[in-house]
Amino acid sequence: VLGLSILTATTLLAKEVKVGVIMPLTGALAGYGEMTKKGIDLANEMKHTLKNGDTVKLVYVDNAGDKGQTANAVNRLSSQDKVTAIIGALTSSNSLVVAPIVKKQHIPTVAPVATNSLVTRANPYMSRACFIDPFQGKVAAKFALENLKAKTAVVIVDKGQAYSVGLAKAFMKNYTKNGGKVLKKVFITSGDKDFKAVISTIKQANPQLIYAPIYAPEMALIARQAKMLGVNKPILGGDGLSDETLRKVAKDASNGIMFSDHFNEKATPTKLSKEFVAKYHKKYNESVPSFGANGADSYFIIFNAMNRCKNPADKECVAKNIIKTRKLEGVTGYITIPESGNPKKSAVINKIENGKIVYKATVNP
Repeated sequence: VLGLSILTATTLLAKEVKVGVIMPLTGALAGYGEMTKKGIDLANEMKHTLKNGDTVKLVYVDNAGDKGQTANAVNRLSSQDKVTAIIGALTSSNSLVVAPIVKKQHIPTVAPVATNSLVTRANPYMSRACFIDPFQGKVAAKFALENLKAKTAVVIVDKGQAYSVGLAKAFMKNYTKNGGKVLKKVFITSGDKDFKAVISTIKQANPQLIYAPIYAPEMALIARQAKMLGVNKPILGGDGLSDETLRKVAKDASNGIMFSDHFNEKATPTKLSKEFVAKYHKKYNESVPSFGANGADSYFIIFNAMNRCKNPADKECVAKNIIKTRKLEGVTGYITIPESGNPKKSAVINKIENGKIVYKATVNP
């Protein structure tokens, strides 16, 4: 009876600790949001009861990939939902909106895949689960020169996306420093549909490689239109090309496209990643996308930090413990987060072959 009453008392004392999640679940970037959400949901299923008996509850807000809605989402989660921590936002542009607000309101936040280096700058409340663009750009430049033997490139930049601008800059810096030549930089804008002029410019320049650090919706149309216009050059991009929109819309034209990424289930680096992959297959009947893996890691980073606090709802304690993450077993590997909020991680190179994402290589920091 005594044991039962202690158990009852513990259950009564146990509370719900809320983690807000800001994702594009509608709009042009919904594919990315859905992939990430699946990973976060499964991570929460796997680990939801903290050491002290409290349970972690996820509160989702759809920002539709919009900056204004992103700011509203942070304020809603903070004032209305009283969350202890936030996962999000997804893209770099929206995470740059989140950063100053969570700094002001002291809400520990982990961005799953926002790779722009400015996202975490001078902000003890903002961290990420992914590598940053200077590293991703360096990886791509190295792969282009050493593996693809491409000495000349044209770079496609989406001028409206901080992610694209930052990654293009990192690639060009490393590529030219190591002997590559950028023949031309061409600009596009998210939402564009007709890329014939851009493709004609690329055709004229005749590069050995097209480097395209852009998102999947635009890349899908560029790939299709390039094929129609007879431009058949190797295309290399960043993690923004991992969304299945590229393969669904471009179909055969997407075959051969390569990109740096956070994860491939063919290279499971930890015991947890093997377990996560098996559970993901069972739950969703599909392979684990890198955004899903990073979404899960964002959750595990927060969960681990909460477990190290006497009161898991203490925001300051959670924030401090996120940047004290050392060799945490994650889905994408072992995670260490220094004070900068930027984890030290490896990258993989993936390639689309016969409509499927195929693992090619792992590049270490």
